[in-house]
Formats: sequence, structure tokens, C-alpha cells
Amino acid sequence: MLEIIEETLIDAIKLLPFLFITYILMEYIEHKTSKKSKETIKKSGKFGPAVGSFLGIFPQCGFSVSATNLYAARVITLGTLIAVYLSTSDEMLPIFISEAVPISIILKILGIKFLIGIIAGFIIDFVLRIMNKDKNEEEKIVDLCEKEHCHCEYGITKSALKHTLNIFLFIIIVTLIINVIIHFVGEDRIAGFLQNRPVIGPVIAGVIGLIPNCAASVIITQMYLENVISFATLMSGLLVGAGVGLAVLFKTNKGIKQNIKIVLLLYLIGVISGIIIELLGITI
Repeated sequence: MLEIIEETLIDAIKLLPFLFITYILMEYIEHKTSKKSKETIKKSGKFGPAVGSFLGIFPQCGFSVSATNLYAARVITLGTLIAVYLSTSDEMLPIFISEAVPISIILKILGIKFLIGIIAGFIIDFVLRIMNKDKNEEEKIVDLCEKEHCHCEYGITKSALKHTLNIFLFIIIVTLIINVIIHFVGEDRIAGFLQNRPVIGPVIAGVIGLIPNCAASVIITQMYLENVISFATLMSGLLVGAGVGLAVLFKTNKGIKQNIKIVLLLYLIGVISGIIIELLGITI
């Protein structure tokens, strides 16, 4: 057990400087582009799903929260909101970068999420237009990015440091739990259970992805890096993982039944996409 703890700490400490550098860059991007991103998505109109999916793949603090607020005000469509949720990667990107995952692999994952976001978003908006349910309402934007789990207001360095320490501690906890489970159950048995069943892996990953904070993407990404889950299972979890946006959805958007339907829709798209990827044998 001591060896497991020691190995976990050593691996995590090695990531610390890379995490900090990554978050410094992410905070800089956020400070420079967040307002432009919000304005762009507000003006996107029928092209909302394409714009939302594109903006969602970039590491921006609380962008899923901003999109949720815009949807609650009916400034953007449901298709655009779902496109943002599907393309958002949360903590996947900094973890992959800190683990020195090849940039080609990262770009392929982001590209797949981008394409699925666009396709799903346009289909949803098309269906809603036919059903005449996508009606605009009076704009009543409440910007909660500074209030809901986003620490951009502390300045680039302090924000990056706080985010780095939070994720660093969480990675230690998650990695330790995964390593203990692997040690006692066996990596082959766990991987076999999740990878040899075309449906079970994506279904479980989709449930994990619904956790409304960084926990979802950290857990799923670490399990993938530990070779515990397949690429298809990884994609299911990352597609569903909309981060804090889901929590804010229930706070800002009126109608709990509608919010539940949105979450279920996101879950189904993520899981079905993962199953299709697995059945097609797509991997990287």
C-alpha cells in the first residue's frame, strides 16, 4: 500500500509544473478572448451550433457556464447549448498536456468532439424549428461566470495557481483510488470488463461525465491514461462532461423538467456516440 501511495505522489508531483504552465496559458487565453467569445456566440444565429462547438473546444474559464446563461435568456438555441456542452473538454486538455500526450492525439479527440457537437446541434435546432418549439424570449442575461466556480477574477497568476493546486490534489486522490482498485482487482480484469462490452463502458462513462465539476473529466482522463478504459469509453465520458454548466443550468433555466430533458439528451448523444465509435472500431 505504501508503494502505491509513493508511486501516486511521485507521478503527481512530476505533473505539477506542467499543470501550472498550462493553466497560466489557459488563463491568459480566457482573459483575452472570453468577452469576444460571448459576443460571437450571441450573434451566431442559425450558425450557433458550429460557432458554439468551435468555441467550446478552446480552454476558456466557465464557457459552458456562459453558454448556459445565454440559453436561459434564450439568446442562443438549444442546439447551440448542446454543441458547447459536447465540445467542452474541461480538465482533459491540461492533463493530456502535462502527461505529454502527443498533440496529434489531442487534436483528433478535440476534432471528434467538435464534429459531434456540430452535427448534434444542427439536428436539434432543425427538429425544434419543425416542431416550432424554439421560440425566442426576452433577453435577461445573468452573467454568473464570476459567481459560479470560476476564479478568473483573481488575476492570471493567482487563478492559475489556485486551479493548479485544486486539480493537483484531485489528481492525487483520483489516481490513488484508481491505483488501489487496479492493485487489488487487477488491470486486466477491469479493462476487460469495460472494454469487451460495447455498451457497458460508454454507459458508465456517461454517468461519470454528468458529475457537474472537474471531477468527471479528471476521472475519465486518468482512467484512459491508465489503460483502464477504451477510446470509445473516453469519448462518451468527455462528450457528456459539460462541467459546471450542468449545475448552473438547474439554477438559471426555469423548468426542472426541461432541464432534466436537456441532461438526458446530452447523455444519450454522448453514450450513443461512444457506442458507435466502439462498434466502428475507431481508435487513436
